[in-house]
Amino acid sequence: MSSDGNKKQFWKRNAAKVPGSIQHVYGAQHPPFDPLLHANLIKAGNKPPPATPGKPKKATTFQEFESITSDAWDVGDDDDELLAMAAQNLNIEVVMETANKVNYFKLHRLNPLDVCLCVYAALISLISLLPPDAAGERAALHRQRSLPHRPPVIPLVARMADQNTSGTPAMTEREASRLDKFKQLLAGPNTDLDELRKLSWSGIPRQVRPIAWKLLSGYLPANAERRESVLQRKRQEYFGFIQQYYDSRNDEHHQDTYRQIHIDIPRMSPESLVLQPKVTEIFERILFIWAIRHPASGYVQGINDLVTPFFVVFVFEYIEEEVENFDVSSLQEEALRNIEADSFWCMSKLLDGIQDNYTFAQPGIQKKVKALEELVSRIDESVHRHMQQYEVEYLQFAFRWMNNLLMRELPLRCTIRLWDTYQAEPEGFSHFHLYVCAAFLVRWRKEILEERDFQGLMILLQNLPTMHWGNEEVSVLLAEAYRLKFAFADAPNHYKR
Repeated sequence: MSSDGNKKQFWKRNAAKVPGSIQHVYGAQHPPFDPLLHANLIKAGNKPPPATPGKPKKATTFQEFESITSDAWDVGDDDDELLAMAAQNLNIEVVMETANKVNYFKLHRLNPLDVCLCVYAALISLISLLPPDAAGERAALHRQRSLPHRPPVIPLVARMADQNTSGTPAMTEREASRLDKFKQLLAGPNTDLDELRKLSWSGIPRQVRPIAWKLLSGYLPANAERRESVLQRKRQEYFGFIQQYYDSRNDEHHQDTYRQIHIDIPRMSPESLVLQPKVTEIFERILFIWAIRHPASGYVQGINDLVTPFFVVFVFEYIEEEVENFDVSSLQEEALRNIEADSFWCMSKLLDGIQDNYTFAQPGIQKKVKALEELVSRIDESVHRHMQQYEVEYLQFAFRWMNNLLMRELPLRCTIRLWDTYQAEPEGFSHFHLYVCAAFLVRWRKEILEERDFQGLMILLQNLPTMHWGNEEVSVLLAEAYRLKFAFADAPNHYKR
């Protein structure tokens, strides 16, 4: 216990540079207020009682826990800085002098450690002989040896396994075969939507994803001859809404809605896309028009995230390169208008099936979180009891999973792959998502059971390590969710419509 003071001082000194942070969740910042959960909220300024030896201290509320940890767990570069400093302090002349004194003809008499030192000295000698114009490369190589290896950055929408979502690398024979099946199906005068759903469940090739999503969402008709006229009519209708309503965004009745949308968009990801002025303008119009036309819910944080997958997929109708490196404003105006209108209508179709997630008090989300808790208690009792033991409420972490459809938990490339299946699955967004969330939680069973306090569990559940996930991991997740759907179909009876 004598070290508690030192630990406290450590965290105070390093509050801005501590790994792994819980930040406010933009799009779903806090769960609905529950008087039962917040009855024992500790007043500000009161110190918590000392922890009982052998028993972890339990924060009584999520808000208390968040207030305690809000200034910590920021990802920093302290380790890199220290290693870089150490590398800079390496005296090359000393190393060279040592290397010159080595009798390389007697290496066989040295122990393994001496051999390693000799090899290192020889490498330094070779690097020092590089010409002056290679100094930059030499410094970079020196830093690479000094710093820990980091995995390469995976593109925003990367080509993984069967489904190309970025770029145009050479396809495998299996990929080409799957693409041909989609093209043959879509080329007919009337697309068989049931067959399209079967093909799409395991992922849609990038080249045909835009048209497949429009068909699966119900935005376009199965009849090929009617599609062009429907597109023209719906796009004109959307821009008619713009002319009719958008100028009212600064009116007294609508300015709060528009202001909140304007605040939320820069908080979205990927920043490289949404912070482009042209993209920001498009998202503001889409979200404001949807809110005006749906007064029962209006705009709610979380809806903003649902625009992004549609927008990115429909941009790929017009480009070949990776979206994070593309200037959207370079597209022709007609293409931008088409992308905007199509994104609006497909997002609207999605929200039609889950609108009770966003009406007053968000009853749809609360029912789904309760159903998730019931389902997990049957799937994995150990995980469920572990959460109960440390007083972790499902609403504290799963609210965001339901509100944002796991978009804050998964990279965008994984969300797009996930939505291939959601749109192919009956009630994918409104019902199948529950089983995906259950499979997703149990996927981290080992990590959850290793955490032995409320704080550790919350940090884990809000920062799950999915950064390098791809289609393979998503496919495994979906397969497990599909199994759960049939194995525990009766679990969330009160949740089914």
